[in-house]
Parts: sequence; structure tokens; C-alpha cells
Amino acid sequence: MDGTVIVADDDRSLRTVLSQALTRAGCRVRTTGTVSTLFRWVEEGEGDVVVSDVMMPDGDALEILPTIRKKRPDLPVIVMSAQNTVMTAIRASEAGAFDYVPKPFDLSALLALVNKALQQSRGAQRRAVPEAPPPAEERLPLIGRSAAMQEVYRIMARLMNTDLGVMITGASGTGKELVARALHDFGPRRAAPFMAMNMAAIPAIEVETELFGRGAMQGRFAEADGGTLFLDEVGDMPPEAQTRLLRVLQESEFGAKARADVRLIAATHQDLRNLVNEGRFREDLFYRLNVVPIRLPRLAERLEDIPDLVRHFLVQAQAQGLPRKTIATEALDVLKRQPWPGNVRELENLVQRLTILAPEDAISASLVSTELSARPSATTEQPAQSHRLGAAVEAHLKRYFAIHGDDLPPDGLYERILHEVELPLIALTLQATRGNQLRAAKLLGINRNTLRSKIAGLDIQVSRGKRLM
Repeated sequence: MDGTVIVADDDRSLRTVLSQALTRAGCRVRTTGTVSTLFRWVEEGEGDVVVSDVMMPDGDALEILPTIRKKRPDLPVIVMSAQNTVMTAIRASEAGAFDYVPKPFDLSALLALVNKALQQSRGAQRRAVPEAPPPAEERLPLIGRSAAMQEVYRIMARLMNTDLGVMITGASGTGKELVARALHDFGPRRAAPFMAMNMAAIPAIEVETELFGRGAMQGRFAEADGGTLFLDEVGDMPPEAQTRLLRVLQESEFGAKARADVRLIAATHQDLRNLVNEGRFREDLFYRLNVVPIRLPRLAERLEDIPDLVRHFLVQAQAQGLPRKTIATEALDVLKRQPWPGNVRELENLVQRLTILAPEDAISASLVSTELSARPSATTEQPAQSHRLGAAVEAHLKRYFAIHGDDLPPDGLYERILHEVELPLIALTLQATRGNQLRAAKLLGINRNTLRSKIAGLDIQVSRGKRLM
């Protein structure tokens, strides 16, 4: 690498580490711990790339970034932050940052990013930044600072100012609509409508009418003109509607003289590749929708986010008129040990129940344990079950419905239960056939391509070896 890098961070040890690493890579480095010095050096023409923390003792670096971009539009600024929320990533993108890096970061990855920025600064023209980007909402659209969510935030930040199609995948209850709304609310179409349509909730014969209208009735495409159309559970779209949607995407028209000025965001909890292989979803439509994929992690993959999520839901509950509550640290520890099959939505429902049921101002660990004791994933001993699979599934579902009381469990129960049965079924069949996929497919009664797709989708490790059953 060749160039001058300005490193701005109030952490002296971090400045030293970065300075040494960049110097070894061939860069000239200037370091500072204040926003004022950073801005003065930039005004004086110093630096080919800036690597800056957000919060420093004398100010917020993101607040001066639009000014820096006006004065020196070709100067890449890489933003670092330990405040790893989606709002930080969004603010960095809106302010015109070259990239956003959450702390702690991988040093080699940061060096590669600096090298990319140096190459771009040598003659590459950066896009103009809006003169006065609208202020971001104070309310966070997504909660969580885990590594799993950081990757989601980075992809979202890069998509904010584009019209690219997005496919959001993830289990039910992981927050797919929240992501779609954030992409709309912080993007260039924020002033236009956001229309959401759940394919699984609309009868198949009515999907086309709902989407494209009929006669004097407007469809969702027309209602979302200039804005965003969010198609949830797109895997449930009937074949005829898939064909019509593909034609709209190809021709940008959905009716006579009706243009489709709409950003399309799709979501599904299903594996669309499996549906394509089974002939239930058009392959050409899949590639049209899946321009940029975003995978949302299950709550079990981001347990460290539970304290932030619970506190957020407690604030929400209070705003809805429920009593103000806090939660004991021991209670959070109990929550962090759970499997959460219903993901964030299940946690939200539980917090609302706890808010109503807690007799004291603080929600205790014992109350949390009591409410969790009937969950299907609870570790308490269960009564002896019949050896018949149907009876075991029936008992499991009775417990599952019981824990939700008068409420219903999260949508997508059918696919969720099938997924839980499918994984051990395929894994044990492969073990029984010693990894012979042709024999396993025949035994299961499915074709080999479908089996391969399911092995990949369920992340099953296949190896030939000793028969285990």
C-alpha cells in the first residue's frame, strides 16, 4: 500500500496498533484523538484515506463527515464504532462514509479495506452526498449488537441509497418486515408509501387481484407507486402470480399504461432453492428477486442480544399502557439459556406476559422460570410418551399452544414443525445408508436432486462410514 492514512480515535492503544500495522504495510500515518484535529488536517489537504472512530471527546465524527465530503469528495472515510447498532451503520451510510467497521474488528480485514480505499482515492469519483440528509429517527428499527447482527447492518447500510431488489430470509419471528421497513424508511423512497403483503395470508385465487388490481380496484403495485412493495412469504405465491410478477419486473408495467415505479423487497422463511428444484417456484423469478440476499439469524444465534431486546420490549410495553417494569440480571441469565424456537417474536410475547404478571417492579428469575417451564424446549422432565410419532408430535404441539395462552404462536408453524422433523429424518437416513445418497433418496421416496438440496439447506454433514443403526 502507498498513501497517507489519518487515524482518529481517542483510544491511544488502538491508534498505536493501527499506526504500526499501516506503517508495516507501507503507508504514512498521522494519528489524533480529537475531531477538531482531524477536521483541520482534512481542511489542510492531509491524508489520502481517513480511518475514524465515531465518538471522541470533542464531538461526533459523523456530524462533520458531510462537510468533509463537500470539501474533499474524493477522500474515503472509513468509520469505526463500538456502538454497534443499525442506526450507527445507517448514519455512516447517510453521511457518505466509504465503509462502516464495527469494533472489535479483524485487523487484516481493516487493512484490506484501507487498501481498497487508497486505490479508489486515486482518481475514482465518489457519488455526491445529499446536501442535508434527513435526520435519522431516534427510535432504533432493529435491536442488537451481536456479531451476527453486525453483518446484517453492514449489508443494510450499503443498500440504503439503492433501488436494488432484496431477498430477506430467516425463520419466522426474526424480524424480516422490520428490515424491509428500515430499508424503506432510511432510503430515498422514504416519503412514498410502504406497502406490505403477506402471500401466506391471502387465498391463492385472490393474489393476482391484490397485487395488480382488477377493473376499478387498485392493486398493491399501484398503491406503492414511488415507494416500496414488501412481499412477505413470497414462497407461497401461486404459479400464475409468479408468472405475472416476473413479467412486471421484466417490462416495468403491471397494466395498460401503468408503470411500475416500485422497489421490491421479498422475504421468506422457506428455502426457495428447494422450491425451485421441486418445480414450485420459478427459477427466473428467484434470480430476479434474489439480487442482494440478507439472512436474519435466529435468536439462538444471538443470545447476547437478549438483554437489549428485553429492555426495548419493556419500554414498548410501558408506552402501550402496561406497568413500568425492570428485570433482574438473574432473570436475563435464565432467558439467555433458552433455545427460542419462536425467535424474537416469542421473546417479545413473553416479555409482555411477564410485564402483566410480575407482582413487583422487577421481574424475577423465578417468575421467568415459571413462565418458561411449559415451553416445548424446556428441559424439565416430560411424562412418558407413546412410541407413536404422531402422539409425540401431538403432545409437543399441545404444550406449544398452551404456553401462548389466549394468543396464537408465531406464524409459519407448519413449516417450522416440518423442518424440525425433516432434519433428523434425513440425517438418520443418511447414517443408515452409510452416506449413500442414491439409496437414501430411494428410501425417503424423493429424487436425488431434492435430497442434495435439502442436505445443503439443512447443513447436514454426509460421510461414508460405519452404519450407526
